[in-house]
Amino acid sequence: MGVTGPIRVVVAKPGLDGHDRGAKVIARALRDAGMEVIYTGLHQTPEQIVDTAIQEDADAIGLSILSGAHMTLFAKVLELLREREAEDIKVFGGGIIPEADIPPLKQQGVAEIFTPGATTTAIVEWVRENVRPVAA
Repeated sequence: MGVTGPIRVVVAKPGLDGHDRGAKVIARALRDAGMEVIYTGLHQTPEQIVDTAIQEDADAIGLSILSGAHMTLFAKVLELLREREAEDIKVFGGGIIPEADIPPLKQQGVAEIFTPGATTTAIVEWVRENVRPVAA
């Protein structure tokens, strides 16, 4: 028996970065596409983000990182999900992330990284197709 209901996504701004316009735009696009979105606000710790995702029964976590701390913050979120046996929650993100850092992030378990210039449509479609794919 499959999961029913809308896809649930936690959109979070980890760390000290205080710029959240992009995260809010993505949150609204996901919501407008029929998904349930929980926006955590600014300055969230990885622990707060993972706690929220588990409490909200989220299917995915979208992280927006502009601070340059992406390697540390993504790794900590993934580590906490493993510790809490919640690896089924997909993690994706975007922000200012150098192309060279994308392969190591994906090797750690980040499902997708969206670089500057990615459209909201592309992000929404990726979430629809990859977060809770429909079995054929």
